[in-house]
This record gives sequence, C-alpha cells and structure tokens, in this order.
Amino acid sequence: MKRLSEKVAIVTGAAGGMGAAESKLFAKEGAKVLATDSNEEKLKSWVVAAKAEGLEIEYMKHNVTSESDWRKVVDKVIQLYGHLDILVNNAGIYPGFVDCENTSIELWGQVLSINLTGPFIGCKTCIPYLRKAGGGSIINIASIAGVVGGNGSAYSSSKGGLVMFSKDLAVSLAKDKIRVNTICPGWVLTPMTATLINTPDMEDVIKHSSAQGRMADPMEIASGALFLASEDSSFMTGAELVMDGGLVAR
Repeated sequence: MKRLSEKVAIVTGAAGGMGAAESKLFAKEGAKVLATDSNEEKLKSWVVAAKAEGLEIEYMKHNVTSESDWRKVVDKVIQLYGHLDILVNNAGIYPGFVDCENTSIELWGQVLSINLTGPFIGCKTCIPYLRKAGGGSIINIASIAGVVGGNGSAYSSSKGGLVMFSKDLAVSLAKDKIRVNTICPGWVLTPMTATLINTPDMEDVIKHSSAQGRMADPMEIASGALFLASEDSSFMTGAELVMDGGLVAR
C-alpha cells in the first residue's frame, strides 16, 4: 500500500523547488494534493504535466500572508476532497545575508510575514479540519538558520520562530492526534537559491559548507516531508528533522 493512500494534503510555495517536489512525491504515494503559490503561471505549468501523468494534484494561486486567501484554499480542498490530513507550510523567502544594522523595518516585516506569519495563519485555519479528520500532520519547512546563527537577522529570526511555534503547537495539539514537526534543510538547489550562486566564490562557499560537499536535491527534502506526513513517524512531534549534509555537525 502507498504510504499516503486516501490522504489529502495542502502544500504551499509549490511553484518549484521543494514545494513542487513534495507535492509530486505525496501524490505518487497516494495523496490528493492541493498545491499553492503566488506564482500561478509557474505552478500551473508543472501541475498540468503531473496530472497528465496520472497524479492527483490541483493548484491554486495563494498569498500565504492573507487570511482570506487561506480560507479560500481550505474551502477549495474541502470542496474537492471532503477532508484534510496534511499541511506543509513550505512557502518562504530568503533575502540573502543581511545583518541587523542593514536590515530595514520593511525587509524585517516582509521576511517575518511570509516565513512566520504565513505558517501561523495556515495552521490556525487548517487545525479545525485536521481535528475533524481525527488527526493529521503539520510540517513546517524551517531551515538550519533556525538552529544556528549567521544567516541574517530577519531570516534567522523567522526560521527560529517557526521552530518554536511548531514545538508549541505540537504540545497543544497532541491530544487531538495532530503531529507538528519542522524540517531544517541546509543548502538546497532550488530556483530561489540558484539566483544566489552567481559567482564561483559563492558556489565554492556553499559546496564546502556541507560535510558532503554538495547541495541537496529538492526531492531529498521531500523524502523527509513524506516521512513526517506518513505513519512511519507516528511517535514524532515537536521535533526538528535536520537535513543539511552534515553542515551543523562541523
């Protein structure tokens, strides 16, 4: 039996990279997936191709900082499938390294709004439906920036906050059989990070920051999300799954 048979999932930030990989892998493992992103055109392009291959994935334009957009997303998934079992808060932005003194109030607000407030609104909106389904799994995509410093004031704060938000949720929702965990990836080759690797020096820094000497493929992170979404991780909640090629072990 497939690991997510009859399960229904929402995956945000799914126009490419980790979100697209998570959506495809979940669908291959039997889930019905609603993939969302603010970039509807890019999202649609791969979802149409995936559906042609027989994967049960729908898509929807979505601003994760909007309460009304979250309500529309949940309403659509309930209309389509009748219930909700899995929420993956994958959407996020990385502005590059910006220290405290050079972080504007506007940048601070933008990063925390998308990386932390977005998952908060998503969880708040989805929890009643996960509870109604008899339990489920929330997976918040954080970062090693939520574990170690040196990644920029706003970004580190947003991801560290997401880790602690997840722990708090895990404690309060355990009675409802809703598990909440985070994934803390290191460098992953996605459209977002590809724009940062614009010099040989930067590429070399990233390569040598990992004990394995490479960046992760998005599907490697998606495999961790699949584990947390499935019953294979039934005794895990409030945990951080660090997937960094040995970066923080150094």
